[in-house]
Amino acid sequence: MQQDNYYEPGRRPPERRDHGERRPPERRDRGERRPSDRRDYGERRPSYREDREPPRRPRTNHRSAGRTAGFVLLYVAAVIGVSILLACVGWTAAGDVLALNKEYKEVTFTVSPGEDFDSVADRMKEEGLIEYKLLFNLFASVTHKKDSVAAGTYSLNTDMDYRALLAGVRANSANRSQVQVTIPEGYNIDQIFALLVEKGVANSVDELEEAAANHDYAFSFLEDIPLGNYRRLEGYLMPDTYTFYTPHDPVLALNKLMVYFDSQMTEDLMSQVEGSGYTLHEILTIASLIEREATSTDRTEVSAVIHNRLKNSKATQGLLQVDATLVYINGGKEPTEADKSIDSPYNTYKYPGLPPTPIANPGMEAIVAALHPADSKNYYYALGDDDVHHFFKTYDQLQKFIASQERYKG
Repeated sequence: MQQDNYYEPGRRPPERRDHGERRPPERRDRGERRPSDRRDYGERRPSYREDREPPRRPRTNHRSAGRTAGFVLLYVAAVIGVSILLACVGWTAAGDVLALNKEYKEVTFTVSPGEDFDSVADRMKEEGLIEYKLLFNLFASVTHKKDSVAAGTYSLNTDMDYRALLAGVRANSANRSQVQVTIPEGYNIDQIFALLVEKGVANSVDELEEAAANHDYAFSFLEDIPLGNYRRLEGYLMPDTYTFYTPHDPVLALNKLMVYFDSQMTEDLMSQVEGSGYTLHEILTIASLIEREATSTDRTEVSAVIHNRLKNSKATQGLLQVDATLVYINGGKEPTEADKSIDSPYNTYKYPGLPPTPIANPGMEAIVAALHPADSKNYYYALGDDDVHHFFKTYDQLQKFIASQERYKG
C-alpha cells in the first residue's frame, strides 16, 4: 500500500492530540543505553541452521598430541634407566658392605692416637679394604661403632665385611695375640683341625667341624657339595703358613684357607682342569692320593698309574688299590690285610674308582701332577728296600719284585 507523503506542498499534516505541554527530551549520557523490550544481547536465539546441523567435533592438534606422547615415553625411559642404575649401584654397594668378589689382600693397619674416624675411613679406602667411604661412615653411625675405634696395630684383610672391619679396629682387637700356623701338604682335615686347636686358633675341634659342615661359604667350587658333613671341605684347605688371632673366629679361620686356595686356582689352571676330562673335585681327589703316596721325585709316575687304572678299568677291575685310603679310614695307622676288607666308600681295595672326596689337602705340585701324569703304561708300583718307588706294567712283574725285597718277607 502506498504511504501518504506529508511533506507534499499544500497538504497539512494531521493534527496531534494535545496531551499537555511537551517536555523536551532529556539527553542521556552516551554511555547509558536506552532500555528496550528486546532480549539481552547475551542471549542468542538458535538459528535454523543450528537446529538442523549436528555439533561439529573439535579439531585435534595432532602435533601437540605427538609431542605429549614423546614426553611420556622419554619420562618412562628415564625412570627405567634410573631404576637400573640404582639397582646396579645398590648391588655394587651391597658387595662392598658384605666384602663380596674382592681380590684377597692382607693389610697391617695402624690407627694413630687421636686419629678421627674420617681419617681411618680414608686410609681404609686407600688400602682397598672398602670402596665407598660415605657408605662405610653411614654404616658405622647406624651401628654405633664410630666411637669404638681405638689406637693400635691391627691385621685386616679384604675378606672382612664392614662389621668385621669395625670389630677389627676395636680396643680389644689390638691387644689380641697372633700366631703363625704352618699347615703341611698332605694334612687331612682332622689333622688340620687338631693343629688349629693346638695353636690356640680354635677353642675346640667341635666348633671347627660345625663351621665346616654347616656354614655356606661363598665359593663357586663348593656350590655342588651339600652342607651337613665337615669333610666336604677336604681338599680345599690349602696348605701354607697363615697368621691367625688366638682365638680366631672358626668360620673366618677356615675361610682364610679357602680364600688362598681360590687365589691359586688361576684361570690358566682351571682351563687345564676343564681340558683334563675330570672335574676340579676329581682332580683334587687324584692329587690327594698322589700327595699321600708319592715323593717329590715320582709324583707324575704315581699320577700315571692312577690315570691308567681309571681309564682302563679291566686291568685291575677298576680298583685303585691305594694304601693311603686305608690309612684315611683307620685313623692314621699302618694298614693291614684286614683293612682291605673294611666296608667304606674310601676303600679303594673294595670299591672301584675314586673315593667320594679327597683324602688330604694337596699342595700345588701334587695338583699339577694330577693334571699332567707321566707318559707311561705302568699299572703298579711298590716301595723297595732302597725307599724308592719302583713301577711295573704287569702284576707278575710286581710280584717278582716284592719277592726280592727284604721288607716284604716275614
